[in-house]
Amino acid sequence: MFIWFVACSIVLVAVVFRSGGVDYRTVALGAVIPLVDVFFGGPRLFHSLVGAAVVLAVAMVVTRGRKRLLRRRVLGVPIGMMCHLVLDGAFMQTDVFWWPLSGFAFSDNQIPELDHLGFSLVLEVVGIGVGIWAWKLFGLDDHEVRRRFFEDGRLDLPS
Repeated sequence: MFIWFVACSIVLVAVVFRSGGVDYRTVALGAVIPLVDVFFGGPRLFHSLVGAAVVLAVAMVVTRGRKRLLRRRVLGVPIGMMCHLVLDGAFMQTDVFWWPLSGFAFSDNQIPELDHLGFSLVLEVVGIGVGIWAWKLFGLDDHEVRRRFFEDGRLDLPS
């Protein structure tokens, strides 16, 4: 699952925050970062709330001071990670979502995306539909709008 997380995270953040200043490229990056847990044998740090909170804290500390544009860009990563946690239902696995508050041992389960693979494939198809809808919603068929998105990560939000 890739498109489900990218398309839905961008749309969720755009609808909730309604900010033209968000770098939606970093939201997309953050939305797929938890997928690296598959290489560690199951849901680990990036499928926990603490993982996203640590990335958020690091982003805030590193961009402290006069780095406002950099901060705005970097904050998309933990926001995208939190979107991922919602979109894959990681919160339904208490030992994963609340790690290490629920104990220091990592779960023996598969990452949620692979745990329900058939449903994940359906969500990927839905993600393609959301992506097509978002393409039209944000006017990405216009060359200038697309260029601005790829260069600055900005989207024109409908009123």
